[in-house]
Amino acid sequence: TSLNLSCLRQVHQPLVGKLNLPKPPQPLQPIKMPQRREFLKSTAAASGLMMLSSFTEKQETIQPVETRIRFSVININHSHIYGMCNAVIKGGGELVAVYAKEPELLAAFVKAYPQVKVASGAKEILEDNSIQVILSSGIPDERGPLGIEVMKHGKDYLVDKPGITTLEQLAAVRKVQQETKRIYSIMFSERFENKATVKAGELIKAGAIGKVVQTIGLGPHRMSVKSRPEWFFDKKRYGGIICDIGSHQFDQFLFFTGSTSAEVVASQTGNVNNKQYPEFEDFGDVMLKGNGGAGYIRVDWFTPDGLKTWGDGRLTILGTDGFIEIRKNIDIARYGSGNHLYMANNKETIYLDCNNEPLPFGKQFVDDVINRTETAMPQAHCFLATELALKAQKFAKKI
Repeated sequence: TSLNLSCLRQVHQPLVGKLNLPKPPQPLQPIKMPQRREFLKSTAAASGLMMLSSFTEKQETIQPVETRIRFSVININHSHIYGMCNAVIKGGGELVAVYAKEPELLAAFVKAYPQVKVASGAKEILEDNSIQVILSSGIPDERGPLGIEVMKHGKDYLVDKPGITTLEQLAAVRKVQQETKRIYSIMFSERFENKATVKAGELIKAGAIGKVVQTIGLGPHRMSVKSRPEWFFDKKRYGGIICDIGSHQFDQFLFFTGSTSAEVVASQTGNVNNKQYPEFEDFGDVMLKGNGGAGYIRVDWFTPDGLKTWGDGRLTILGTDGFIEIRKNIDIARYGSGNHLYMANNKETIYLDCNNEPLPFGKQFVDDVINRTETAMPQAHCFLATELALKAQKFAKKI
């Protein structure tokens, strides 16, 4: 029996020519992102700090766009705030002001965005009627209460994940959001900021693998114990492993299956290898059932030091006519960079290098702020993803 080598050639040759990429405009002044070492030094000195599971080490160039909204930042305890700000700036946002309690984190932020005004307190920003949106990456259990204040002040809110850490917080947030009709959006960066994941959404929408049957989301992270503050190990502050780093996976499950209602079939968490921190969880997994498909999630803090990234995040999407696998951050032992997409269907087997794909979230979010629409993420989707994560966390069996 002869082997069909055409499939193998497709797998090993990125199909960049099929992506029809636009020519980028001339760049503006680059925004410098904090280096890993610089951020570690500043976070070690700051109290109440959310340390990172990932670090941005590259300079990002912001392309020129027309300013359409004004936004500010309150609390910057996770460096996801830089990606969040850059997304909104690229979508047409003007960064106006920032407030943070930690001087070291504030200094790094101002260095990255020298045009930003340093506010005297959160109240100054909240009461500025010229600002339409507040961004935050504060300590997780403080994010929901801040969002309530933001909405009560007539502003929309974009918050780092987890955006809410208890079911009680969720109920309060839902109530105020319904009363104010403001946007309460959570930055699920493993979808919005991962180009291969965005591309997968386009392929599935076009019917490339038929109807989605199941998603399998894997979210391993590197623990880096010495860089973590004490409260990082306190489940009341970070919400638990499923609530925290698992939150991305619930968003992707709902998005790719098209589910508008869902339930947790089973969940479990454990502290397998860090018994010195009794309130910490280093492993968790979940089974889900939705009205559009099934899902499985696994998250952990076991990324080995020998891997050249914080985590080998993967997403497999099974369809009736094929499947897609996304290798988000690395293609282990082959490529050190991320954004890899593999697809097999009834016609072909292909590999796509998605590093030149556009990220539409920033523009869509700003469009929603201006037009009062839900193109970036429906509000019901945001709350349902959060509810599922919180229920899976709360009712998880211990292993």
